[in-house]
Amino acid sequence: MKIAKNTVVTVNYKLSDAQDNLIEDGRQPMVYLHGDYENTLPKIEEELDGKEVGYANTIQIEPDDAFGEYDPALVKVEPRNRLPEPLEVGMQFEGMPESDSPDEEAMIFTVTDIADDKVVLDGNHPLAGIALRFSLTVADVREATDEEIAHGHVHGAHGHDHGDEDGDDEGDEGDHFRTHPIH
Repeated sequence: MKIAKNTVVTVNYKLSDAQDNLIEDGRQPMVYLHGDYENTLPKIEEELDGKEVGYANTIQIEPDDAFGEYDPALVKVEPRNRLPEPLEVGMQFEGMPESDSPDEEAMIFTVTDIADDKVVLDGNHPLAGIALRFSLTVADVREATDEEIAHGHVHGAHGHDHGDEDGDDEGDEGDHFRTHPIH
């Protein structure tokens, strides 16, 4: 079966930067709903469109087509006492960018440095400004279910799980985030 709109694609991958420094080894395959559902980078979909199981290639995606250029304006320094303890580098918080626009949406900031009474928060995606090299191998292609198409994402193994019908989502590993709001 060829990869086309409304197919579920399983891809084994390795992610490196442009100098081949390993970023992610892809121990778990990437499984996504193909067809502009924003489940993966558009350049990956473009590369895999029309391909079949066994197709393998390495592609490089520039920052503008991945996570954007690094924006120093998204880095801010906050007083440490405004954030919860314990505090460590790598923790993430939801906050507002510094701007005069009332239409701004909250974004995720990552703690990148802690010094005495100050904390550096970076709103850039960790891969912003980096050209990414993906080694891709198509492992499986199947038709998406009507439910997957309606929801816009894959269900089941390596996909999204909505939990039991009664709404009890306890035990859904991977749906938990370490984020705390800052004001």
